Amino acid sequence: MEFDPIAYINEPRWQESRLGLDRVRELLERMGRPQDRLRFVHVAGTNGKGSTCVYLASILQAAGYRTGLFTSPYIERFEERIRVDGRDISADDLREVTLFVREHAEAVASLEGEHPTEFELMTAVALEHFARSGCDIVVLEVGLGGRLDSTNVIDAPEVAVIARIGLDHTALLGGTLAAVAGEKAGIVKPGSAVVSWPQESEAMDVVARVARACGDELTVPAWESLETGPVKWRVDGPVRTFAYCGSAFETRLLGCYQPANAALAIEAAGALRRRGWEVSDEALRAGIRQAEWPGRFEVLPQGEGRPTFVVDGGHNPQGTHALAESLQEVFPDVKPVFIIGVLEDKDYPAMLEEVLALGGAFVAVEPPNPRALPACKLARAIRWTGQDLLGCSACVRSHEARTFDEAVERAADLAGASGVVCAFGSLYSVASVKRALARWSGGAPARDNG
Repeated sequence: MEFDPIAYINEPRWQESRLGLDRVRELLERMGRPQDRLRFVHVAGTNGKGSTCVYLASILQAAGYRTGLFTSPYIERFEERIRVDGRDISADDLREVTLFVREHAEAVASLEGEHPTEFELMTAVALEHFARSGCDIVVLEVGLGGRLDSTNVIDAPEVAVIARIGLDHTALLGGTLAAVAGEKAGIVKPGSAVVSWPQESEAMDVVARVARACGDELTVPAWESLETGPVKWRVDGPVRTFAYCGSAFETRLLGCYQPANAALAIEAAGALRRRGWEVSDEALRAGIRQAEWPGRFEVLPQGEGRPTFVVDGGHNPQGTHALAESLQEVFPDVKPVFIIGVLEDKDYPAMLEEVLALGGAFVAVEPPNPRALPACKLARAIRWTGQDLLGCSACVRSHEARTFDEAVERAADLAGASGVVCAFGSLYSVASVKRALARWSGGAPARDNG
């Protein structure tokens, strides 16, 4: 039987998240330390770190550098987590590199009594592929936290970037902003530049203190120099306009929060410039304009006679608040119909509070994940939240769908031809929604839960 690298990496026996660096250090040591042949921008944070990574990789590619990008989770294809110059790792390269990593991972397991985890394997595969590809620089997204995340096996990056910090994964990272910030700031090391989102004071104090202790320069975007413009609907698709520090930019990422994420990436590029990397103003503009990030307030027009669909991976209260603001700005006169599927361990009551007053109706569906909240429970939560928030559970039209195909069809009927349907709640749902939407748009029959 031919070796399946994705099945191997996703083997249930090493799916458990076990924070710590000993296993991945030993694994990479046996592999010849591929990370030592690379230079990095390391990005941590709760919200916006993926978009910031995509902007930075696009800027560096536009500047002429061979650029690696490591992100998680994937939306549609496993291979999209590892990219070089905007291209996913090929199936052949993934198989070859994973076979190489497996040999050393099994040696670690036999000697240490503990097999590397799924994310540690993924990190090792990515670093080896980037080294073999001769990348000039790699934009490396933290998986969970920062201090003990397997990506933190690298030495001092060129720039450590801290995106917006919020309360998420509190069982592992701590129940206060200061505690979470301490974990995120664990990627800061002596000899790096540090660029941070202007955090809430409790978190900002921690980031600033860590940067000082490492002797690193800390840069924070100047929000007073950020001017957000309107979304312009063009023949080749909508773009959002904005200006930062007097320079005009356009981005295809339409969320109202994206200019701020772009400004964070621009400041990180500025830090690279100060370290000798050649990044022109034109590369900045081109990189911001060309950046693509599916599943983050992604607007998918369906043509005349059909509603517009928005697909968003927002899965915590902060992300849902930003989604609500974006919907009100981009579609100010429309009450969207929501398709919502969430994981049971998320703060979904607070997420519902952010969007309940906006929605014309809700269709609950179960994401394809073992931790998914059943649609029947979510539908009840929608009604209860409606009672608490609006004083009338009957004011909230709440429906259940057994499959994503059914959810898309039901939501489209409820929205009508000129309406808007917004699917959100979990990144794990994005691909399922998009596949069901493609079948519905093409007139194919409903087939599966995606």
